[in-house]
Amino acid sequence: MNAEDVLAVVAGSYGVIMAVSPVLQILRILRLRSSEDVSIGYLAVITFGFVIWTTYGMVIERPALVIPNSVAFVVGVITIVVARRFRER
Repeated sequence: MNAEDVLAVVAGSYGVIMAVSPVLQILRILRLRSSEDVSIGYLAVITFGFVIWTTYGMVIERPALVIPNSVAFVVGVITIVVARRFRER
């Protein structure tokens, strides 16, 4: 395994950790039963960014980009859904 492969594994692995970190925000929303202090617009922008990075990773055939950004997209969508559900009308 060369240095590029090692770095790809490390970066991809940490990318997955970063991808699931919004679960902390979900837990806070559930605990407070409110998402008033959460920017849904911000979440939407970064979630769309994950689609772009996933697509780019697929085009250049780099699993180190595809895997964490796919996970981040799914977690981002879930976070948006939870935030919208707990947004006071």
